[in-house]
Amino acid sequence: MNSKNEKTKSEKRKNEESKMNKDEKFDINTGDGKSDDEVKPGDAEKHEKEIQVLRDTLLRKVAEFENYKKRTENDLSNYFKFASENLIRNLLPVYDDMHRSIESIEKGETKDFGTLKTGFLSIFGKLDDILKKEGLKEIECLGKEFSVDECDALLQIPKADVKPHTVIEIVEKGYYLKDKILKHAKVLVSAEVPEDEKGKDENNGSKNNKA
Repeated sequence: MNSKNEKTKSEKRKNEESKMNKDEKFDINTGDGKSDDEVKPGDAEKHEKEIQVLRDTLLRKVAEFENYKKRTENDLSNYFKFASENLIRNLLPVYDDMHRSIESIEKGETKDFGTLKTGFLSIFGKLDDILKKEGLKEIECLGKEFSVDECDALLQIPKADVKPHTVIEIVEKGYYLKDKILKHAKVLVSAEVPEDEKGKDENNGSKNNKA
């Protein structure tokens, strides 16, 4: 009796599973749970067209990027090539003034020192104004504490009357271009007087006082 009931239950379970497989058959191509009778014949062609549109769009974007890249490279090349154009244009009047001064000297039209000095100072004034407008500024370091960020020390000179590490002479001027160091100043820097030198100076001072 029990074995007959178990056999009946087993057959019933198999029938239910078979029915479920038939009712809920999945499309293995699309994986979207559609049954075979829901897949339309034109779906493959539709997907192919969509893929082609996406491929064309991608190729067009790649071409546009390549054109943009070439234009950018060309613009940068021209920028660096003509970066000094504005400065040169501003310097041309100074350049012309110098040419005229040289021609005047060569022709013998300018002979006295006063005229030469006046012309030179006028040209220098124009040049100075142009460079300052471009952001050129002299490093002011004379009498100040030596700074490695602004100066190059050429020599240290013992000085009893000056605090050590003080700039006592500028050999070559240094410059800022706006906030950037364009050229370091070359300077002479004070140093502490050695003890033996101090003794000599004191003795020399005493002798001079006696005399």
